[in-house]
Amino acid sequence: MFLISDNMDTLTGMRLAGVEGTIAKDPKTLAAALEKVTADPEVGLVLLTERYQREYPEVVTRYKQKKTPLFIDIPDRHGTGRRPDFITAYIAEAIGVKL
Repeated sequence: MFLISDNMDTLTGMRLAGVEGTIAKDPKTLAAALEKVTADPEVGLVLLTERYQREYPEVVTRYKQKKTPLFIDIPDRHGTGRRPDFITAYIAEAIGVKL
Protein backbone atom coordinates (compact mmCIF):
# COMPACT_ATOMS: atom_id res chain seq x y z
CA MET A 1 0.00 0.00 0.00
CA PHE A 2 1.24 3.50 -0.85
CA LEU A 3 -0.30 6.95 -0.34
CA ILE A 4 -0.02 9.91 -2.68
CA SER A 5 -1.34 12.92 -0.80
CA ASP A 6 -1.82 16.61 -1.45
CA ASN A 7 -1.11 17.55 2.17
CA MET A 8 1.21 16.67 5.03
CA ASP A 9 -1.58 16.01 7.56
CA THR A 10 -2.99 13.06 5.63
CA LEU A 11 0.49 11.71 4.95
CA THR A 12 1.43 11.96 8.64
CA GLY A 13 -1.76 10.19 9.73
CA MET A 14 -1.22 7.35 7.28
CA ARG A 15 2.42 6.99 8.30
CA LEU A 16 1.26 6.53 11.89
CA ALA A 17 -0.83 3.63 10.56
CA GLY A 18 2.21 2.16 8.83
CA VAL A 19 1.50 3.36 5.27
CA GLU A 20 4.37 4.93 3.33
CA GLY A 21 3.70 7.74 0.93
CA THR A 22 4.64 10.99 -0.71
CA ILE A 23 3.22 14.43 -1.38
CA ALA A 24 2.53 15.77 -4.87
CA LYS A 25 1.58 19.43 -5.23
CA ASP A 26 1.04 19.78 -9.00
CA PRO A 27 0.31 17.66 -12.10
CA LYS A 28 4.01 17.16 -12.86
CA THR A 29 4.93 15.80 -9.42
CA LEU A 30 1.70 13.77 -9.35
CA ALA A 31 2.54 12.11 -12.68
CA ALA A 32 6.08 11.38 -11.46
CA ALA A 33 4.77 9.79 -8.25
CA LEU A 34 2.20 7.73 -10.15
CA GLU A 35 4.82 6.57 -12.64
CA LYS A 36 7.13 5.46 -9.85
CA VAL A 37 4.47 3.67 -7.80
CA THR A 38 2.88 1.85 -10.77
CA ALA A 39 6.32 0.55 -11.76
CA ASP A 40 6.86 -0.99 -8.31
CA PRO A 41 5.60 -4.61 -8.28
CA GLU A 42 5.49 -4.55 -4.46
CA VAL A 43 2.67 -1.96 -4.44
CA GLY A 44 -0.79 -3.47 -4.89
CA LEU A 45 -2.91 -0.59 -3.59
CA VAL A 46 -2.47 3.14 -4.16
CA LEU A 47 -4.38 5.58 -1.97
CA LEU A 48 -4.99 9.00 -3.53
CA THR A 49 -6.59 11.97 -1.84
CA GLU A 50 -9.81 12.98 -3.63
CA ARG A 51 -8.44 16.36 -4.66
CA TYR A 52 -6.36 14.77 -7.42
CA GLN A 53 -9.36 13.27 -9.19
CA ARG A 54 -11.14 16.65 -9.00
CA GLU A 55 -8.23 18.81 -10.15
CA TYR A 56 -6.14 16.52 -12.39
CA PRO A 57 -8.50 13.84 -13.77
CA GLU A 58 -6.54 13.41 -17.00
CA VAL A 59 -3.35 12.54 -15.09
CA VAL A 60 -5.05 10.18 -12.61
CA THR A 61 -7.21 8.40 -15.20
CA ARG A 62 -4.20 7.54 -17.36
CA TYR A 63 -2.72 5.51 -14.48
CA LYS A 64 -5.99 4.11 -13.14
CA GLN A 65 -6.57 2.37 -16.47
CA LYS A 66 -3.64 0.05 -15.87
CA LYS A 67 -4.42 -3.43 -14.60
CA THR A 68 -2.44 -3.02 -11.39
CA PRO A 69 -2.19 -1.55 -8.83
CA LEU A 70 -5.67 -0.86 -7.52
CA PHE A 71 -6.44 2.82 -6.86
CA ILE A 72 -8.64 4.09 -4.03
CA ASP A 73 -9.66 7.75 -3.64
CA ILE A 74 -9.75 8.76 0.02
CA PRO A 75 -11.03 11.93 1.70
CA ASP A 76 -8.45 14.21 3.23
CA ARG A 77 -8.57 16.32 6.38
CA HIS A 78 -11.19 18.58 4.79
CA GLY A 79 -13.65 15.72 4.44
CA THR A 80 -15.08 14.13 1.37
CA GLY A 81 -15.97 15.90 -1.85
CA ARG A 82 -18.71 13.38 -2.49
CA ARG A 83 -22.36 14.22 -2.31
CA PRO A 84 -24.30 13.09 0.79
CA ASP A 85 -26.14 10.25 -0.99
CA PHE A 86 -22.98 8.91 -2.64
CA ILE A 87 -23.42 5.29 -1.51
CA THR A 88 -27.06 4.89 -2.57
CA ALA A 89 -26.37 6.65 -5.88
CA TYR A 90 -23.38 4.36 -6.49
CA ILE A 91 -25.45 1.24 -5.77
CA ALA A 92 -28.32 2.46 -7.93
CA GLU A 93 -25.94 3.13 -10.81
CA ALA A 94 -24.25 -0.25 -10.40
CA ILE A 95 -27.42 -2.36 -10.39
CA GLY A 96 -29.63 -0.07 -12.45
CA VAL A 97 -32.38 0.19 -9.82
CA LYS A 98 -33.38 3.35 -8.04
CA LEU A 99 -33.32 2.84 -4.27
